[in-house]
Amino acid sequence: MTNLVRRNNDSQTSVRSTAGTWDPFRIMESMLKWDPHTSALPSVHTADVFVPNFDVKETKDGYIFAADLPGVAEQDVDVSLTGNRLSISGKRETEARQESEQYYLYERAWGSFSRSFTLPDGIDTEKVSAHFKDGVLTVTVGKLPQAQPRRIEISARSKTTA
Repeated sequence: MTNLVRRNNDSQTSVRSTAGTWDPFRIMESMLKWDPHTSALPSVHTADVFVPNFDVKETKDGYIFAADLPGVAEQDVDVSLTGNRLSISGKRETEARQESEQYYLYERAWGSFSRSFTLPDGIDTEKVSAHFKDGVLTVTVGKLPQAQPRRIEISARSKTTA
């Protein structure tokens, strides 16, 4: 008898295959729904794991980091640049729950987070700014002038005949 186990955030499901009830489609479905990232998380409460989403893009003038930080207070966010390492950390506080209240679902995550990004050579450490508005943190890191792309003109070559 073979046991394939799939974990999801709510419970643990077991799909068994025996000689008489073997169903390859059910086994494949359970394997395709398996997520190695969430299976390592606790199966009952995941509310103590807060991992904000980041967008990172490069422009001609620098790099822009945007993070969704809903429910995080501005004073609970720390942005630092050490050499070529940009670090962003903070915390989102949990709401106080009363014993008399009954929760049917508790999915919102809370806790501390920390992300670090290694920037390429050519950043301008004097041109770094951070803005926090409507739950979105935007950090801009400028490039040094010599690191910015520049267009090279191609000159016409004159042909010499021999």
